Amino acid sequence: MAESSTVERYRFRKMIERLENLRGQGTELITIYIPPEKRLSDVIAQMREEYSQASNIKSKRTRKNVQSAIEVVMQRLKMVGETPENGLVVLVGTVQDGTKEKMVAELIEPPEPVDRFIYRCDSKFYLEPLKEYLEEKDVYGILVMDRREATIGLVKGKRIEPVKRLTSDVPGKHKAGGQSQRRFDRLIEHAAHEFYQKVGEAARETFEDVKDLKGIIVGGPGPTKEEFLDGDYLPKDLKEKVLAVVDVGNTDESGLREALNKAEEALKEAELVREKRLVRKFMEEAVNGELAAYGEEVDELLKVGAVEVLLVSEDLEGYKVTLRCPECGYENIVTVKEKDEAKKYVEECPECGEAELNVEEIKEIVDYYVELAEQMGSNVEIISTETEEGAQFYNAFRGLGALLRFRPK
Repeated sequence: MAESSTVERYRFRKMIERLENLRGQGTELITIYIPPEKRLSDVIAQMREEYSQASNIKSKRTRKNVQSAIEVVMQRLKMVGETPENGLVVLVGTVQDGTKEKMVAELIEPPEPVDRFIYRCDSKFYLEPLKEYLEEKDVYGILVMDRREATIGLVKGKRIEPVKRLTSDVPGKHKAGGQSQRRFDRLIEHAAHEFYQKVGEAARETFEDVKDLKGIIVGGPGPTKEEFLDGDYLPKDLKEKVLAVVDVGNTDESGLREALNKAEEALKEAELVREKRLVRKFMEEAVNGELAAYGEEVDELLKVGAVEVLLVSEDLEGYKVTLRCPECGYENIVTVKEKDEAKKYVEECPECGEAELNVEEIKEIVDYYVELAEQMGSNVEIISTETEEGAQFYNAFRGLGALLRFRPK
């Protein structure tokens, strides 16, 4: 079963976090970004030149480590043979592991094409281009307004980012009658026109530079938003991106979230809305139905294939420790907060009493559940804590829950 996009992103982010913590003693960690159009044979030829130049490094230890890393790079590239479709990222070098040293060699096929060739030798791996692949690609614009103020923001994945807030000089209602009233009405309309122009320009500045803007939501109380859209205040190309026009009570930052909630149908493919709906469905089923589970029950339901969708919070921490008896094969899996806690479960086998249990495997808890779910054909969704629902899922259900195919009898 293919991994869900949330699992892919989670694993990619964890990999980058792991690599980010690695350090070499000198400038001996090699980073290479190879674009898809560059032949690996050309890169290998360049590495031979780098190997030769590395002989000039004064420090014997650094020289040895750099040349060893270059040898590993050439060996690995020969094994790959051809440049992958999206190019290749190569990270090789000797890193500090406590008081010891170890050679690290990572070949990564990125989710998007590498756009330029980079070769670096430093005390840490150059990961900035890899981090760019984690940036949310689906971006939506939100504009909420009335005649007093307007707030403009962006929805990036699961985050709402306020960008600009504008206030107007449009005067309030005037009680005078006759010509004074008409003159005052004209002043009001002229001030509103100028404010709409200012809002339109601010929206253009905010939205036009956003690459791959998926759409725009416009909200506000009363008819102001329709007046704004009916006029020529928003450029035509942006007006065509308006997905929903919704009534909201506020035009400040809270209005952005209100508008997003009201436009859920228009943004049903957006990651933020999809996650919110999934967690709401789980919570409703956990309270009112039978086809939801959480806590220790999830483990057993996964193992019998009863889980349709496994929900795992990205903030879930801890480890799953597999203990096994070398004599009778008895197995027990326990959960610990820290790896060192595993040793307290090493005891006489409760099944045969002939030997002590061995710690066979220690795995991060999120990885454990993702792998178990995929083995059983269950879908997996990694839930962020950036939304109100995601935070509530983590706090109330300890970050682990499941929507079930069936409830075993």
